[in-house]
Amino acid sequence: MADWGEAGKRPVMVICRPLAAGFSFAYLPWGPELPWLQDYTRYSTVLVELAHALEPLLPPATAFIRFDPPWYTVGTEKPPVLRHNLLHASPAVQAPHTVIIDLTPDEKAILSQMKSKCRYNIGLAARKDVRVRRMNEEDIDTFYALLQETARRDRMSIHSLEYYKKLFAHAREYRGTCPQVLLYGADYDGEVLAALVVLIHKTTATYLYGASSNRNRNLMAPYALQWQALKDAKDAGCTAYDLFGIPPDDNPAHPLAGLYRFKTGFGGTRIHRPGCYDYTYLPVVKTLFSVAESGRAVLRSLKHSSKKQDRQIRQSLVLP
Repeated sequence: MADWGEAGKRPVMVICRPLAAGFSFAYLPWGPELPWLQDYTRYSTVLVELAHALEPLLPPATAFIRFDPPWYTVGTEKPPVLRHNLLHASPAVQAPHTVIIDLTPDEKAILSQMKSKCRYNIGLAARKDVRVRRMNEEDIDTFYALLQETARRDRMSIHSLEYYKKLFAHAREYRGTCPQVLLYGADYDGEVLAALVVLIHKTTATYLYGASSNRNRNLMAPYALQWQALKDAKDAGCTAYDLFGIPPDDNPAHPLAGLYRFKTGFGGTRIHRPGCYDYTYLPVVKTLFSVAESGRAVLRSLKHSSKKQDRQIRQSLVLP
């Protein structure tokens, strides 16, 4: 393996996941982190070398290793295409496109970088007396009820209630070594209209989950929540706020076009990561897995297309 210097001594987290018949695959979430590597042409070489170095440490029936590197490009620049026996995996595990807000300026400057509509909505929520507060673990049921309401409205999948409870339980159990997980709620007239979950790790705050009620949506509670979370993250010493996940561009036909408009309204810098790349150890098993994975992706696409057509039909029935 090439000499990577001090950067080569950094630890990487490898997650092994079971497949069928005793086989498994390995996954590196956002790894390896090599900020010193500026030459895109070397990215592929680094991942292949790392795959070879990790192979003896993995279970003997590991079919492939999936890398989810954190390297990124900014704005409209496209992320690099990796080669050298690396296959691009179509489903993204981590969000490949996101918006990062710089928290180093003062609050007035951060506000000035937002789109005018976003600033207006933040002000509207304040004028309508929407109050944002920190919630605690005992409020997870309230958050989850809003999340279920959001999932039904936006036709999206969510985890079980137990999943979110474990998230907070782990953060509490490993306090000091685990990232801090915060829950916020936006109240109006005694009712929680919206809630969000923010994770703070070192100098970065990451918006993980958001949920909102179907009632009083004109009060713009989600905007009040994000603004308060931004300010609290800055006060906690964070220098960046990651809105964690947007469509790749401003395409009105994209099913998440509304999410793109909401998140980019807060300003910040759009970044793009290359997504997942696989290095294969057992070609036959990897081929079977890829076929099954592609089939699931097609079914999800067809399901979404059917839901979109259903929404269009329902809208046409009520429009004049």
